[in-house]
Amino acid sequence: MAIGGKRKRNNDSDGEDDSSRRRTRTEPEKEVKEPFRPSMIKNKEKRSEVHAKVKHQKKLEKRAKSKAREAAVQRAIELGEELPEKKVPRTIENTREVDETVCKPDDEELFAGNDADEFSSILNRQHNPKILITTCRFNSTRGPAFISELLTVIPNAHYFKRGTYDLKKIVEYANKQDFTSVVVVHTNRREPNALLVIGLPNGPTAHFKLTNLVLRKDIKNHGVPTSHQPELVLNNFTTRLGHRVGRMIQSLFPQNPEFKGRRVVTFHNQRDFIFFRHHRYIFETKEIKKIESKGKKDEDGKSEKVPDHKIIARLQECGPRFTLKLVSLQHGTFDSKGGEYEWVHKPEMDTSRRRFFL
Repeated sequence: MAIGGKRKRNNDSDGEDDSSRRRTRTEPEKEVKEPFRPSMIKNKEKRSEVHAKVKHQKKLEKRAKSKAREAAVQRAIELGEELPEKKVPRTIENTREVDETVCKPDDEELFAGNDADEFSSILNRQHNPKILITTCRFNSTRGPAFISELLTVIPNAHYFKRGTYDLKKIVEYANKQDFTSVVVVHTNRREPNALLVIGLPNGPTAHFKLTNLVLRKDIKNHGVPTSHQPELVLNNFTTRLGHRVGRMIQSLFPQNPEFKGRRVVTFHNQRDFIFFRHHRYIFETKEIKKIESKGKKDEDGKSEKVPDHKIIARLQECGPRFTLKLVSLQHGTFDSKGGEYEWVHKPEMDTSRRRFFL
């Protein structure tokens, strides 16, 4: 081969390259078409019209499925067969991450721990709870209003002004006066924003963030609670930590409710937020017009309506209303410097929306 001469082409390889080039030029790439959506229409009137039609069509399909489900249930009842399974909607609660600390009904270790923990003497009715309620050093106008309503919610609770006393001194005083718990209401910018619950004499100490406070006067058609001891309802405290927090809340209230007062105090845990509600239930007699059978008719020939009485129950909220979120749980009484913590919430723990600790 001479220097500077042209390199010979390989006919076979060139033929393949040319054919592939021709193929790419002649055959355009197939684009995946997006499904049609009403939002793709630019005309506003046409878009709203199509959206209404699609919405109506979905409503009809949903209604048809519901009727088919009801017919299947009715058919199964008539034939004496097993009812079809009800569909359970997917929620964040029933798709939560698996937690090894969830309490089981046959957990003997848990029941043994209940008999030996700090709250057993109160929950077994050996001692009556006696609560000391105080504030932080820099109090606000809304703080005392909240405390006055807490005094009506928690029986045998007493309010003491904080003054300049250190919290450890208050805990020592409460121990000498046979108080079973200390509740401290913290305020920030004239708004209560935290609760500190200290169990006596040996702890533990729970720090809660307080939000969404609504006082009794701001609740529409609120009721005025009586002095009867309330019933206590605790919901969804399923883990070991939740069980311990639930028992701590339970130790603030007497264990012999007076049902004549019809008062209910509820702590409902949902996604680690503890919702507090205070209700009284009311029984009312409601008059219902019942149409008599074909035989009895009035002078005009119409069927006669005979009044019928029915007793119904309803709830009346007494207030206050607020939400708690656990920040930390500490061994022993309050000690900000050398205290050991059982559990502390940290931002890096929130790895998923479906991870709960209570």
